[in-house]
Amino acid sequence: MKRSAGILLPIFSLPSEYGIGSLGAEARAFANFLQDAGQSWWQILPVGPAGAGDSPYASESTFAGNPLFIDLDLLARDGLLTEEELASAKVPAGNKIDYAALKKSREPLLRKAFSRVSGEAAEAARAFAEERPWVREYALYRAAKRHFGGLPWFQWPDEGLRRHETEAVERWRVELAEEAAFETCVQYWFFTQWAALKTYVNGLGLGLIGDLPIYVSLDSADVWSERKEFLLDEEGKPSKVAGVPPDYFSEDGQLWGNPLYDWEAMKRNGFGWWIRRVEGASKLFDIIRIDHFRGLESYWAVPAGAETARVGSWEKGPGMDLLRVLTSWFQGIAFIAEDLGILTEGVHQLREESGLPGMKVLEFAFSDPSNAYLPHNYQPNCVCYTGTHDNDTAAGWYASAPKRERAFAEKYLGVSGAEEVRLALLRAGQGSVAELFVAQMQDYLALGSESRINVPGVGAGNWRWRLLPGQAAPELAEEIRSQTSFYGRCPWIPEPEEEETGETDKKEA
Repeated sequence: MKRSAGILLPIFSLPSEYGIGSLGAEARAFANFLQDAGQSWWQILPVGPAGAGDSPYASESTFAGNPLFIDLDLLARDGLLTEEELASAKVPAGNKIDYAALKKSREPLLRKAFSRVSGEAAEAARAFAEERPWVREYALYRAAKRHFGGLPWFQWPDEGLRRHETEAVERWRVELAEEAAFETCVQYWFFTQWAALKTYVNGLGLGLIGDLPIYVSLDSADVWSERKEFLLDEEGKPSKVAGVPPDYFSEDGQLWGNPLYDWEAMKRNGFGWWIRRVEGASKLFDIIRIDHFRGLESYWAVPAGAETARVGSWEKGPGMDLLRVLTSWFQGIAFIAEDLGILTEGVHQLREESGLPGMKVLEFAFSDPSNAYLPHNYQPNCVCYTGTHDNDTAAGWYASAPKRERAFAEKYLGVSGAEEVRLALLRAGQGSVAELFVAQMQDYLALGSESRINVPGVGAGNWRWRLLPGQAAPELAEEIRSQTSFYGRCPWIPEPEEEETGETDKKEA
């Protein structure tokens, strides 16, 4: 990875007339902004259908795309929506996403578009599904879930379908063919629009960094169709679930509730499920960030039914057995290890053996001179962040940080006051030896805690912040480019203009 810089902005945070960011004109405009700002990377979050708490990390599928990201204007361009229908979908400008309202309004609109699909477009959607086996399973899962009133798969009344038995699956595939066709078409739209956007972004000399959440949701097409990959009982219920113990983010830990993998079974099968999963992600992103990397060394297993993640035990993960397969199978894809949280010597050894760059978060840095997140302690093979989607903004962090931390930060950075610290954090990250520096867009905009993306351990109110129209302004791009260029992270540096000198003037005279 060359010395470079990028900006973190989720797709849902893009400005839009339709209440949430999408894969259309606004996404291309932001890519143009990144190019103008001298950036090389656009980092986003997972793009699958959001699950509990509207979280992109709790999806119904590790393969599918979020229908809410489908650009309505592009559907209208293809003759699938009318101007009147577009007008009805527009919402007043604002920087908070109303997921409840979107879920009520968006599906009927997509169904209208589906009703107008015919001919070559319908055939293209069918061909799309045939080339991707996961689409058939996801489409049937979604159709069956709607048929059974939204019940999770492990509560469906048909036992054979619940157990994903072939006879029952094929019977219901016929019964729910029309509904499954709708879900298939929605995924076809998403991936067609994504491919066009990625082509555009890459054409500007930019790459996409995306997340691969370590776990999947219990109520997902993945667990329903491939139960053997997970530690579940005969009824499809886990005895232990995923989480992390008490840490920086939460005194009770974080109880994620995801089912745990049957790592021994996966190893016997050559980690085929993971290969398929990463293969899908590799078509979306140019760099894949492995979420919760430390869980590959050892993971926190919480007894099912526990109210918090305080009670649990560390259990051994797949380690290099998995990473060796992924890095050899996908040599054209770069990976980033999210090596944050409670790190042991074993986690450090795993990351070093894998050769993957780890993460350094500046907001974690200001405790003492030996802190590994201080720039003077970095090694080049790392990615520096002001903060991630799980952190406050830089301005918000400074406002709420303990007095001792603020004092240390000011002394270390050689500045004083909230605004000067914000700017100094950006300079420190840009100037560090980290191969890649990534800042949240909010940090360049000097936004406070009201613009935070996620508060770990808090179930409601997250994943709602959006960029307002005009905030990604040319003046800001110029400012970012100037700094990025100064620290040698620009993909190209303009030649300096020749200055006339007295000596030159004399020669010409």
